[in-house]
Amino acid sequence: MELSEPVQKGLQSLCDPSHMDIAGFQAVVDACFRSVLHSHGHPAVLEELELKQIDQVVLKQIHTATITFILEAVKRNADKSNISSSLEELGFSADRIDIFYNTYQKHKKELEQVLASIGRSPAQITDVSWRLQYHMKNGQVDKVNEPFYLISLNTEKKGTTEDINFSCTMEQLQDLVGKLKDASKSVEKASQM
Repeated sequence: MELSEPVQKGLQSLCDPSHMDIAGFQAVVDACFRSVLHSHGHPAVLEELELKQIDQVVLKQIHTATITFILEAVKRNADKSNISSSLEELGFSADRIDIFYNTYQKHKKELEQVLASIGRSPAQITDVSWRLQYHMKNGQVDKVNEPFYLISLNTEKKGTTEDINFSCTMEQLQDLVGKLKDASKSVEKASQM
């Protein structure tokens, strides 16, 4: 795996026995996995009692680098040889690699679900309803005599439903229908390739 220089430096600090013993290493690794899986807006690694003696700046660098490495490994579906070789290049000992890999393997499915849930996917339209209204007059002009449509789109995203309501004139509705037809044709052509 290709890692940026700050990530490499943070991971090298993690594997340095002068920064932390094996128990501290295990605490950092566990806390980093917890922060990815149960994000509460603050790094849980900084609250570990075993790590209070470590410089907080170094600890933050280690935390950031470790989380970056974890997410990169999950994204690439890294196996033991990929993770081992990457960590060996950074100076990790065999026992620290085993601790990291066993923790990674234990949480891999959950991590994949976390990564799959990240991103922006548009809501799906599940139903459309509309109603024709007629403006006879408004506050500025005595007579308007203009039809308009009240449109309600029922959408669903990740199990939650939401209604999107808007109004439009006949011309705006025709423009919307034309654009939807063009989009439908584009999707159909793309699926046939």
